[in-house]
Amino acid sequence: MLEVKDLSVRYGSVEALHDVSIKVETGGLVAILGANGAGKSTLLRTISGIVKAASGNVALDGTAITGLRPEEIVRRGIAHVPEGRGILPDFTVRENLMIGAYVRRGQDVSPDYRRVMGMFPAIERRERKLGYTLSGGEQQMLAIGRALMAAPQVLLADELSLGLAPIIVRQVFATLDQVRRTGVTVLVVEQNARLAMKFADYLYVLKYGRVVMEGPRETFAKSTDLVDAYLGA
Repeated sequence: MLEVKDLSVRYGSVEALHDVSIKVETGGLVAILGANGAGKSTLLRTISGIVKAASGNVALDGTAITGLRPEEIVRRGIAHVPEGRGILPDFTVRENLMIGAYVRRGQDVSPDYRRVMGMFPAIERRERKLGYTLSGGEQQMLAIGRALMAAPQVLLADELSLGLAPIIVRQVFATLDQVRRTGVTVLVVEQNARLAMKFADYLYVLKYGRVVMEGPRETFAKSTDLVDAYLGA
């Protein structure tokens, strides 16, 4: 289980997160909703060690990981798909995926490589193509696959739908659901509330760096007007 307790983050005098607490049960798919500037990406970046917390705690299976270096957090079992994908455009699909396994030096990662390729037929067919030649949806799938090559317990995914056609977005979220079914816990940041409500078990809404609403999918489905109000829709 991934647990965030009373997490606060400051950028100078600006408080980006204020006493944020969330739980992601093992094997669950949880979504963080919020408008631009709500603190969603900051939350993921703090969990993965890229941003330093001012106070609070992040724990994985009861062990604190707050303040660890990003590469150590990956070793502990948390992989991050950043906003904007972050693939290496001049590297092949295979090379991008193998870079995702950098924390597993000395291990045989070929079974994981075959498994990841099997999950993404669109990029399997383009194994030797350079990253920049892929479509936006294929690049997003490559970014997810690269994170899975770290063999994570928890996958953090940031704004996967940005810049993608609706049909591709649905495919990407269906892939996340498939990832969750393999036993990987998924925490996804998303602005598209209605899409997230179709896949997530539990959802949180951030506004101005605070959790203002949370609950299971069924609660959100009955409160769409309230969700829209929080998201500024």
